[in-house]
Amino acid sequence: MFRDAWFRQILYIGVGLLLFFVASRIDYHTLLGHSFWMYGVSIVGLIAVFIIGTVAGGARRWIPLGGGFKLQVSEFVKIVLVLVIARVLTELKRDDLDWKDLLRVGGLILLPFVLVAKQPDLGTALTYLPILLVGVLLAGLRWQYLAVVVLAMAVTLPVAWHFLHDYQRTRLTTFLDPSQDPKGSGYQVIQSMIAVGHGGMWGQGPTQGTQTQLQFLPISHTDFIFSSFAEEHGFVGVVVVLGLYFLLLMQVVQNAQTAPDGAGMYICMGIAGILLFHVLVNVGMVVGRMPVTGIPLPLMSSGGSNTLSVFILLGLVNNVRLRRFVN
Repeated sequence: MFRDAWFRQILYIGVGLLLFFVASRIDYHTLLGHSFWMYGVSIVGLIAVFIIGTVAGGARRWIPLGGGFKLQVSEFVKIVLVLVIARVLTELKRDDLDWKDLLRVGGLILLPFVLVAKQPDLGTALTYLPILLVGVLLAGLRWQYLAVVVLAMAVTLPVAWHFLHDYQRTRLTTFLDPSQDPKGSGYQVIQSMIAVGHGGMWGQGPTQGTQTQLQFLPISHTDFIFSSFAEEHGFVGVVVVLGLYFLLLMQVVQNAQTAPDGAGMYICMGIAGILLFHVLVNVGMVVGRMPVTGIPLPLMSSGGSNTLSVFILLGLVNNVRLRRFVN
């Protein structure tokens, strides 16, 4: 039974709900106090992936737990980064950041970013960047510093291109014109767009989508779950789902506005940045407006580590909410 994907996902959701309540109950100030050693443990975990991790699809990203279950450490690093960045920015107690502050928080993100990108898993590594961006903007990053950072990134992009794997370069170029290689690197995007268009206004109905059911659409239960949903539920279903994501994000932002302190605000907004990045990139990917990066759609894509990490992140938001009236 554990081999059945549907049963495993139900199990992940059940465990996720339990972790949600655990993350809600432990005072987030206590978690912030232990965030540095949690950061150290997460770095050790990422290094352990290179030593004892299993290889799948040409990447070493998971640590086997037995019974067919695997742990993707990089997903849980997001939680630690949200906490450690919130603690560092809160302890600065200044109205704006200087270069030393920017380098400090940037370094905290850079180390796990490099380790995850080396697995290679550039998609998950990129999800760490919204935590940094949201944090420094809320902390008062001067526009002059921001302009310099953007310029530096633009200058280093050609250099970074040479460090990408061949398949990563292909993904970045193929999304501009998938028809250049319709049976190879462009196949996923083309089939995804066909599935989305096939949904029409009302969709083909549950389990009636030909692209999904006949397996023309690859990995329809994970990275391309939105394409499968769009084919079966159509434009109306897509609008409903995107509306639910919008309401979820607005609720997280509202909790940031009512947070009892700056740390709570940084936690909520960092989580909002992660969720927004996931939704924008995944939806953009399935309609051919973003490169295929393997970033899952929160609470929809099948998978254990991402499901559990999202429930923990939402538990932290609820944690802040529960303490908004505490003196």
